Amino acid sequence: MTLANDDSTMESVVALLSDLIAIDSSNPDLVPGAPGETEIADYVSHWLDRRGFDIHRLETRPGRPSIVATARGTAGGRSLMLNGHLDTVTLKGYEGDPLLPVIKDGNIYGRGAFDMKSGLAAMMVSAAAVAEDSHRGDIILALVADEEYASAGTEEVLRQFSADAAIVSEPSYLEITIAHKGFVWFEVTIEGKAAHGSRADLGIDAIAKTGRFLVGLERLSKQLATGHGHPMLGSGSIHASLISGGEELSSYPARCTISLERRTVPGETPETTEAELRTILAEIAEEDPDFRYELRRMQSGSTFETQLDQPIVQATLNAAERILGRSATLRGEPFWTDCALLDERGIPCLLFGVDGGGAHAPTEWASLDSLRDVTRILTETIRDFCA
Repeated sequence: MTLANDDSTMESVVALLSDLIAIDSSNPDLVPGAPGETEIADYVSHWLDRRGFDIHRLETRPGRPSIVATARGTAGGRSLMLNGHLDTVTLKGYEGDPLLPVIKDGNIYGRGAFDMKSGLAAMMVSAAAVAEDSHRGDIILALVADEEYASAGTEEVLRQFSADAAIVSEPSYLEITIAHKGFVWFEVTIEGKAAHGSRADLGIDAIAKTGRFLVGLERLSKQLATGHGHPMLGSGSIHASLISGGEELSSYPARCTISLERRTVPGETPETTEAELRTILAEIAEEDPDFRYELRRMQSGSTFETQLDQPIVQATLNAAERILGRSATLRGEPFWTDCALLDERGIPCLLFGVDGGGAHAPTEWASLDSLRDVTRILTETIRDFCA
């Protein structure tokens, strides 16, 4: 395969993307009973094996495989990992057949077309094109499970594989993402005292006392919004996602539980964000002797930021300028990605992918022009970096 014939390349990448869309790889952790990644992992393994890649199947959790495919270099060059996830969100609610790829008005439609089977197709075709020629550094494709839920696939890959740099081919509208926010989840339980609704002398209303905490939470949210932020990502944020409490109308509620999400920017950590909440709770408790609470920190994901002078950033910028005929735009994302996991392992990385829309929505599409451009830019980046 070569990218010398652009029409042939587009036929190849569109055909591959169409095949990937047609495979149901919805995540069973999100959709009970969904098939997961087995069929699509089999497909990409076969596709890459026929093109000379060494195939490693990682499946610590049965039925949730990730594939690592490697084209070995001649030695002495830098290794590059291209990361993309095999799983999608639910097919339910999609308008039309989510597994039928449809090409219309310069776009391709179907579940996963944008997020992110277009990225998978582009990186597979690009890597295969470069692998045909001599290259000094290893080309590593990490096609991972479970990104849409807990990123167990990338974590499993990183326990066994590393690289000198990485590109995550999530959709980015042909812009280069070099930073994104992190997150921390908390659960706060406010304790009251159950009693008959007629016994105000005995009951303590946990829901009413939770209101004081919510006022403090809103105050913190406003402080974050107006405080010093990151130049690309802006400020952190916090919101109450879920609330539950009480048993019935005729009783005082014994407890009320709030689930919170704190979105973080570089410089903010799970520890600093927990301290913010403890300060609010402690101030209320000092004023109200009946205010009792429990704060539990749950899952978190680190922020991500890479520097412009990293060789992988420069290689991608240079390739994008040659293909697009203009300087590529740099961007930061408000959401979390597997870039953070790669960054934590000391692998410089960035995120770069197609234009389109409809991620997790009833209609999803990717621009075919952007698919062609991403494929060509990734090809030149791999050649440059691994040479």
